[in-house]
Amino acid sequence: MRWVIYALAVFAFAPKAFADDFDFLRGSQPVGPALFTRWSGFYVGGDFGYSDERGGFSKATQTPISFMLRNTDLESAFAPSNWQVLGSSSAANPNFGGFVGYNTQWQDLILGVEAGYTQANLSNTASSYPISRLTPVDAAGNVYLVNLNGSGSANNLDYGTLRSRAGWVVGNFLPYGFVGLAVGKADISVTTSVSGEGFTGSYGTCLCTLFSQSASNGRNSQVLVGFDAGLGLDVALTQNIFLRGEYEFVQFAPVSGVNISINTVRAGGGLKF
Repeated sequence: MRWVIYALAVFAFAPKAFADDFDFLRGSQPVGPALFTRWSGFYVGGDFGYSDERGGFSKATQTPISFMLRNTDLESAFAPSNWQVLGSSSAANPNFGGFVGYNTQWQDLILGVEAGYTQANLSNTASSYPISRLTPVDAAGNVYLVNLNGSGSANNLDYGTLRSRAGWVVGNFLPYGFVGLAVGKADISVTTSVSGEGFTGSYGTCLCTLFSQSASNGRNSQVLVGFDAGLGLDVALTQNIFLRGEYEFVQFAPVSGVNISINTVRAGGGLKF
């Protein structure tokens, strides 16, 4: 029995350091909660950047020409309204703006909404390709010499956005993506002129008609509606101050036959509350 008594004495009076070697027998130990940078709540900020606007004017003259030549054999047979008179254009300009938003946070997942405004002041003018074309003889035996000309511009473009955001916390960094609604205003102007002569038989045989008309389309402070999407990165410098870098694409629905899109890169900063 001596060895039994000796074993009991060892376990009864062994130092705590020795007993700690058997901690694995006690089960799992509590672990402190994971810590994440706080992004929840309201925030506000400002930014500056550079925007590249692309304007598509290739279809801007279709409606005016179609209206001017309505109910004519010329439009029915040869559809001059579909002849491309104007081309694309581009303009680039520095910009500045501001934003305000609200984030909700589930540990490292961030969901939020944000409103922004960009003072881009973008302006461009369409490239022009005047056309002077002699048509083939139509079914009625007529030939037409048709002259088309036009001009187009989109000036003083500014816009605002309302977007939803989703991001993932990585230390002090918040990479995010966004998509939303874009609303802008611009001065849109499209002018078109149509002139020519109609002949019976071959060109120069018999003068039938002379025609010359012009029309304009568009207006100042035209409202533009579309969508925006992009990617960005917020960096927390302190609990309440952050920096931002962002890329944004905006596409507006065609207005007066003009199709406008904008690519923007920007940098800024903000305050969290």
